[in-house]
Amino acid sequence: MSTNRFGVRTLAVLAVAGIAVLGTPTIASAHVSAQPAEFTQGGRATFAFRVPNERDNAGTTKIEVTLPQDTPLTSVRTKPMAGWKAEAVKGKLDKPVTIAGKEVTEAFKTITWTAEPGVKIGVNEYQEFFVALGTLPEKDTLLLPTKQTYENGEVVDWSQAPGADGKEPEHPAPALKLAPKKAGDDGHGGHGTTPAANSSTDTHQASAAGSDKTARYLGGAGLAVGALGLGFGVGAILRSRRKA
Repeated sequence: MSTNRFGVRTLAVLAVAGIAVLGTPTIASAHVSAQPAEFTQGGRATFAFRVPNERDNAGTTKIEVTLPQDTPLTSVRTKPMAGWKAEAVKGKLDKPVTIAGKEVTEAFKTITWTAEPGVKIGVNEYQEFFVALGTLPEKDTLLLPTKQTYENGEVVDWSQAPGADGKEPEHPAPALKLAPKKAGDDGHGGHGTTPAANSSTDTHQASAAGSDKTARYLGGAGLAVGALGLGFGVGAILRSRRKA
Protein backbone atom coordinates (compact mmCIF):
# COMPACT_ATOMS: atom_id res chain seq x y z
CA MET A 1 0.00 0.00 0.00
CA SER A 2 2.83 2.40 0.93
CA THR A 3 4.54 1.66 -2.38
CA ASN A 4 1.42 2.69 -4.32
CA ARG A 5 1.12 5.89 -2.33
CA PHE A 6 4.77 6.71 -3.04
CA GLY A 7 4.20 6.11 -6.75
CA VAL A 8 1.14 8.36 -6.78
CA ARG A 9 3.01 11.14 -5.03
CA THR A 10 5.96 10.81 -7.42
CA LEU A 11 3.71 11.04 -10.46
CA ALA A 12 1.94 14.07 -9.02
CA VAL A 13 5.25 15.86 -8.41
CA LEU A 14 6.45 15.07 -11.93
CA ALA A 15 3.17 16.34 -13.41
CA VAL A 16 3.43 19.65 -11.53
CA ALA A 17 7.08 19.99 -12.55
CA GLY A 18 6.16 19.35 -16.19
CA ILE A 19 3.54 22.09 -16.11
CA ALA A 20 5.95 24.52 -14.46
CA VAL A 21 8.73 23.92 -16.98
CA LEU A 22 6.70 23.65 -20.16
CA GLY A 23 4.35 26.47 -19.27
CA THR A 24 7.11 29.07 -18.70
CA PRO A 25 8.12 31.02 -21.85
CA THR A 26 11.72 32.12 -22.36
CA ILE A 27 12.14 35.87 -21.81
CA ALA A 28 15.37 36.52 -23.66
CA SER A 29 17.91 34.66 -25.73
CA ALA A 30 21.39 33.97 -24.37
CA HIS A 31 22.91 36.17 -27.07
CA VAL A 32 22.07 39.16 -29.25
CA SER A 33 19.35 38.12 -31.70
CA ALA A 34 16.76 39.46 -34.14
CA GLN A 35 13.11 39.19 -33.05
CA PRO A 36 11.19 38.27 -35.16
CA ALA A 37 13.66 36.85 -37.67
CA GLU A 38 11.69 35.71 -40.76
CA PHE A 39 10.94 38.03 -43.67
CA THR A 40 10.51 38.14 -47.45
CA GLN A 41 13.20 38.75 -50.04
CA GLY A 42 12.88 42.12 -51.76
CA GLY A 43 10.65 43.48 -48.99
CA ARG A 44 11.21 45.35 -45.76
CA ALA A 45 11.80 44.16 -42.22
CA THR A 46 10.70 45.70 -38.94
CA PHE A 47 12.17 43.90 -35.95
CA ALA A 48 14.22 44.36 -32.79
CA PHE A 49 17.77 43.56 -31.84
CA ARG A 50 17.21 41.78 -28.52
CA VAL A 51 20.24 42.39 -26.30
CA PRO A 52 20.58 40.52 -22.99
CA ASN A 53 23.19 41.63 -20.44
CA GLU A 54 25.37 38.60 -19.72
CA ARG A 55 27.73 40.04 -17.11
CA ASP A 56 27.07 40.21 -13.37
CA ASN A 57 29.62 42.99 -12.79
CA ALA A 58 28.91 45.44 -15.65
CA GLY A 59 26.06 46.85 -17.70
CA THR A 60 25.76 47.23 -21.49
CA THR A 61 26.21 50.81 -22.74
CA LYS A 62 26.68 50.50 -26.51
CA ILE A 63 25.43 48.37 -29.42
CA GLU A 64 26.93 48.61 -32.92
CA VAL A 65 25.49 46.72 -35.88
CA THR A 66 27.46 46.28 -39.12
CA LEU A 67 25.27 46.23 -42.23
CA PRO A 68 26.18 44.22 -45.36
CA GLN A 69 27.92 46.01 -48.20
CA ASP A 70 27.75 43.26 -50.82
CA THR A 71 23.94 43.37 -50.59
CA PRO A 72 23.47 46.92 -49.22
CA LEU A 73 20.38 48.28 -47.50
CA THR A 74 19.16 51.61 -48.83
CA SER A 75 16.62 52.29 -46.08
CA VAL A 76 17.30 52.27 -42.33
CA ARG A 77 15.00 53.66 -39.64
CA THR A 78 15.44 53.46 -35.88
CA LYS A 79 12.81 53.80 -33.19
CA PRO A 80 13.54 56.54 -30.63
CA MET A 81 14.35 55.14 -27.19
CA ALA A 82 14.62 57.17 -24.01
CA GLY A 83 18.18 57.24 -22.69
CA TRP A 84 19.76 55.96 -25.91
CA LYS A 85 21.15 57.84 -28.92
CA ALA A 86 20.77 56.07 -32.26
CA GLU A 87 22.96 56.85 -35.27
CA ALA A 88 22.81 55.29 -38.74
CA VAL A 89 25.94 55.98 -40.77
CA LYS A 90 25.77 56.05 -44.57
CA GLY A 91 28.70 55.92 -46.99
CA LYS A 92 29.79 55.22 -50.55
CA LEU A 93 30.05 51.65 -51.78
CA ASP A 94 33.30 50.30 -53.18
CA LYS A 95 31.36 49.16 -56.24
CA PRO A 96 27.93 50.33 -57.41
CA VAL A 97 25.18 47.72 -57.25
CA THR A 98 21.76 47.47 -58.85
CA ILE A 99 18.73 47.24 -56.56
CA ALA A 100 15.19 47.07 -57.95
CA GLY A 101 16.50 48.20 -61.35
CA LYS A 102 18.32 51.23 -59.95
CA GLU A 103 22.04 51.79 -59.58
CA VAL A 104 23.03 52.35 -55.96
CA THR A 105 26.35 54.03 -55.13
CA GLU A 106 25.93 54.56 -51.37
CA ALA A 107 24.17 52.73 -48.55
CA PHE A 108 24.00 52.46 -44.78
CA LYS A 109 27.04 50.87 -43.17
CA THR A 110 26.38 50.81 -39.43
CA ILE A 111 23.73 51.43 -36.79
CA THR A 112 24.92 52.42 -33.31
CA TRP A 113 22.98 52.84 -30.08
CA THR A 114 24.88 54.63 -27.31
CA ALA A 115 23.57 54.96 -23.77
CA GLU A 116 23.39 58.39 -22.19
CA PRO A 117 25.18 58.96 -18.85
CA GLY A 118 23.60 56.90 -16.10
CA VAL A 119 21.75 54.63 -18.55
CA LYS A 120 22.63 50.99 -19.25
CA ILE A 121 21.25 47.48 -19.65
CA GLY A 122 21.74 46.20 -16.12
CA VAL A 123 22.44 42.81 -14.61
CA ASN A 124 19.72 40.25 -15.36
CA GLU A 125 18.12 42.69 -17.83
CA TYR A 126 17.67 42.87 -21.59
CA GLN A 127 16.66 45.59 -24.03
CA GLU A 128 15.15 45.66 -27.52
CA PHE A 129 16.33 48.12 -30.18
CA PHE A 130 13.77 48.45 -32.98
CA VAL A 131 14.68 49.08 -36.62
CA ALA A 132 13.07 49.04 -40.06
CA LEU A 133 15.33 47.88 -42.92
CA GLY A 134 14.92 47.65 -46.69
CA THR A 135 15.22 46.61 -49.45
CA LEU A 136 16.01 43.07 -48.31
CA PRO A 137 18.37 41.12 -50.60
CA GLU A 138 17.44 38.02 -52.55
CA LYS A 139 19.34 35.57 -50.38
CA ASP A 140 18.36 32.98 -47.79
CA THR A 141 20.03 34.59 -44.78
CA LEU A 142 21.07 38.12 -43.88
CA LEU A 143 23.75 38.26 -41.18
CA LEU A 144 23.96 41.39 -39.04
CA PRO A 145 27.18 41.26 -36.98
CA THR A 146 26.80 43.14 -33.71
CA LYS A 147 29.29 44.40 -31.10
CA GLN A 148 28.11 44.67 -27.49
CA THR A 149 30.13 47.05 -25.30
CA TYR A 150 30.03 46.93 -21.50
CA GLU A 151 30.66 49.85 -19.16
CA ASN A 152 33.99 48.32 -18.07
CA GLY A 153 35.28 48.47 -21.67
CA GLU A 154 34.72 44.81 -22.55
CA VAL A 155 33.49 44.26 -26.12
CA VAL A 156 31.71 41.05 -27.19
CA ASP A 157 31.64 40.53 -30.95
CA TRP A 158 28.52 38.63 -32.08
CA SER A 159 29.63 38.01 -35.67
CA GLN A 160 30.04 34.29 -36.32
CA ALA A 161 28.05 32.56 -39.05
CA PRO A 162 26.49 29.11 -38.47
CA GLY A 163 28.83 26.20 -39.15
CA ALA A 164 28.55 23.92 -42.16
CA ASP A 165 26.99 21.31 -39.87
CA GLY A 166 24.28 23.77 -38.83
CA LYS A 167 25.50 24.03 -35.24
CA GLU A 168 25.35 27.40 -33.50
CA PRO A 169 28.79 28.98 -32.96
CA GLU A 170 29.95 30.47 -29.67
CA HIS A 171 29.21 34.05 -30.73
CA PRO A 172 26.51 33.85 -33.43
CA ALA A 173 25.60 36.96 -35.41
CA PRO A 174 21.97 38.07 -35.38
CA ALA A 175 20.40 36.82 -38.60
CA LEU A 176 17.26 37.25 -40.67
CA LYS A 177 15.84 34.29 -42.58
CA LEU A 178 14.58 35.46 -45.95
CA ALA A 179 11.95 33.52 -47.88
CA PRO A 180 11.40 33.91 -51.64
CA LYS A 181 8.72 36.41 -52.59
CA LYS A 182 5.36 34.79 -53.40
CA ALA A 183 2.91 35.81 -56.09
CA GLY A 184 0.72 38.64 -54.86
CA ASP A 185 3.14 39.62 -52.08
CA ASP A 186 3.76 43.38 -52.16
CA GLY A 187 6.98 43.01 -50.18
CA HIS A 188 5.82 45.28 -47.38
CA GLY A 189 5.22 42.47 -44.93
CA GLY A 190 7.60 39.93 -43.50
CA HIS A 191 6.59 36.31 -43.99
CA GLY A 192 3.42 36.75 -42.00
CA THR A 193 5.16 38.35 -39.01
CA THR A 194 6.09 41.91 -40.00
CA PRO A 195 3.97 45.08 -39.87
CA ALA A 196 4.58 48.24 -41.90
CA ALA A 197 8.14 49.52 -41.70
CA ASN A 198 7.27 52.62 -39.66
CA SER A 199 4.83 51.00 -37.21
CA SER A 200 6.74 50.33 -33.99
CA THR A 201 3.60 49.74 -31.93
CA ASP A 202 2.41 47.01 -34.28
CA THR A 203 5.85 45.41 -34.03
CA HIS A 204 5.49 45.17 -30.26
CA GLN A 205 2.04 43.63 -30.69
CA ALA A 206 3.22 41.09 -33.27
CA SER A 207 6.12 40.02 -31.05
CA ALA A 208 3.86 39.78 -28.01
CA ALA A 209 1.25 37.79 -29.94
CA GLY A 210 3.88 35.31 -31.10
CA SER A 211 5.19 34.88 -27.56
CA ASP A 212 1.62 34.46 -26.25
CA LYS A 213 0.84 31.74 -28.77
CA THR A 214 4.07 29.91 -27.92
CA ALA A 215 3.29 30.16 -24.22
CA ARG A 216 -0.21 28.79 -24.83
CA TYR A 217 1.10 25.83 -26.81
CA LEU A 218 3.68 25.02 -24.17
CA GLY A 219 1.13 25.50 -21.42
CA GLY A 220 -1.21 23.09 -23.18
CA ALA A 221 1.56 20.54 -23.45
CA GLY A 222 2.29 20.94 -19.75
CA LEU A 223 -1.38 20.42 -18.86
CA ALA A 224 -1.43 17.28 -20.98
CA VAL A 225 1.57 15.90 -19.08
CA GLY A 226 -0.11 16.79 -15.80
CA ALA A 227 -3.35 15.10 -16.82
CA LEU A 228 -1.43 11.98 -17.84
CA GLY A 229 0.32 11.86 -14.47
CA LEU A 230 -2.98 12.36 -12.66
CA GLY A 231 -4.53 9.52 -14.65
CA PHE A 232 -1.72 7.18 -13.66
CA GLY A 233 -2.13 8.23 -10.04
CA VAL A 234 -5.89 7.60 -9.98
CA GLY A 235 -5.38 4.24 -11.64
CA ALA A 236 -2.81 3.23 -9.01
CA ILE A 237 -5.21 4.20 -6.21
CA LEU A 238 -8.07 2.18 -7.73
CA ARG A 239 -5.83 -0.85 -8.18
CA SER A 240 -4.64 -0.66 -4.59
CA ARG A 241 -8.23 -0.46 -3.30
CA ARG A 242 -9.27 -3.48 -5.36
CA LYS A 243 -6.39 -5.49 -3.95
CA ALA A 244 -7.37 -4.42 -0.45
